[in-house]
Amino acid sequence: MDFDFATAVAPLVVIVAVAAVALTSVMTSSTVFMMVLPSMIVFSVIAFFFGMKHGEFRASP
Repeated sequence: MDFDFATAVAPLVVIVAVAAVALTSVMTSSTVFMMVLPSMIVFSVIAFFFGMKHGEFRASP
């Protein structure tokens, strides 16, 4: 299966957006958008990078 960058990042963006909107029902929106959302974005970028590198390692002979 071949993924380009947009196809791989789109589900990640949807998951982070749904989680941020869902958290606004539990916490105040200013807390979610100023503290939680940036940390979710940073973590998702780091996890995406490590997952991509691991996939490249597993795919190499």
